[in-house]
Amino acid sequence: MLDLLTGFVGELRAAGLPVSTVEAIDAAAALCSTDLGDRAAVRASLSATLVKSARYLDAFDTAFDVYFGLRPPEAGSAAAAAQEAADAALVASALGGAVGTGTDAAGLGEALLQALLSDDPGLLAALARRAVRLLGGIEPGRPLGAAYYLYRVLRALDAERLRQRLRQAATGETDGLARRLAEEDLEGRFEQFRRALEAEIRRLLVADRGAAAVARALRRPLVEDADLTMATTAELAEIERALHPLARRLAVRLARRRRGSSGRLDVRRTLRAALSSGGVPVDPRFRRPHRSKPDIVLLCDISGSVATFARFTLQIVYALAAQFTRVQSFAFVDALDEVTGFFGPGADFAGGVRRLGDEARVVFFDGHSDYGRVFGQFASGHLGRLGPRTTVIVTGDARTNYRDPNPAALDQIARHSRALFWLNPERKGAWDSGDSVFGVYRPLCDGVFEVRTLRQLAAFVEQVALPAARPVRRPG
Repeated sequence: MLDLLTGFVGELRAAGLPVSTVEAIDAAAALCSTDLGDRAAVRASLSATLVKSARYLDAFDTAFDVYFGLRPPEAGSAAAAAQEAADAALVASALGGAVGTGTDAAGLGEALLQALLSDDPGLLAALARRAVRLLGGIEPGRPLGAAYYLYRVLRALDAERLRQRLRQAATGETDGLARRLAEEDLEGRFEQFRRALEAEIRRLLVADRGAAAVARALRRPLVEDADLTMATTAELAEIERALHPLARRLAVRLARRRRGSSGRLDVRRTLRAALSSGGVPVDPRFRRPHRSKPDIVLLCDISGSVATFARFTLQIVYALAAQFTRVQSFAFVDALDEVTGFFGPGADFAGGVRRLGDEARVVFFDGHSDYGRVFGQFASGHLGRLGPRTTVIVTGDARTNYRDPNPAALDQIARHSRALFWLNPERKGAWDSGDSVFGVYRPLCDGVFEVRTLRQLAAFVEQVALPAARPVRRPG
């Protein structure tokens, strides 16, 4: 059991959950007081000791189902033969035929329709096991592909046609609300069957390859570690939901760090106070730290795939606007336009994004990024916005479409500001490849960062919001 728990904790850490050694020891102690034959109780004990936030529950549940799921009988054993015979008899009974019927996709589909309409959990479980065994095509030693096996089973059962027949069955209700509730109930039953298929596929794969390999194949990044530029629509929606709680936590942490810092030791005041205690510095005195809130100027490339990244950068910075003296935003493609007013205090962010797309004049020629022209435009018209407390943040991939990068303009911007940082959503391995001129801009920046996830973005914003007390010195 200890080896199983150790592997499970290791998988949670690999998935991104913060599990300390003390919490792992607490989990082992909790299991000593838990009925190990009760999976629900084991799950509750482990989640209570190992999961700190609800956003980690999906990753926890996936790992738990792999490491603590029920194992199928060993292939070829008497137990396996008995279970297969029982499942076959149950399916045949649902079809009203002799044992041996329901061995093809059509028969299984009909039996499934009956099980869903009658809400028979025993038959649904038997159908899930039988459908995976007959239609999944799972063979020992083949590459892991749980999603592919699920797709094969559902396609063979003609899942869409089956769901259509379920909706037709609900039309017998004359009242509109009753019909809607019936449709949702049948859809929920079908979703339960789909989850039963997933569980059966997972059981067979774990039996063949082991829990560690299956958990690694099923592992998904946490929402704060999802790649912003490659995320699906569903993942982007999940990131959007996680953004506001993340911003709140970050704001509280920043405010606490500003209040809690005692500053550097004041030697003169400490020695003076020590005179009253015989020269012993029992009451050290500290200089009050001076942490001024910085001004922020954002220059966001909103072309192509980096547009999603720019949106989340704007959103988290404006969610933390109280941590800065002032935030000014500029969007660009091959022309620059100020969009600060789109995201002012009390503004609806989604509405601001729509206004940015409809009203911002960010295209001058062909709608392809032109960093050199944009930096020149800012240097010629907006240098007065910068000052010794201004931090400039550029977000983009530095791909100029083989146009003049105009590094002199960026150098001028850097010299008029306190600090210049660049956030690049591309992997470091892609920097300076193709039409990227990042190597030209990097020496002019006080820091360049690969920022592909919310976690990286939040860490960077925290660094900017708590600047060093002394200004950055620029060469020359």
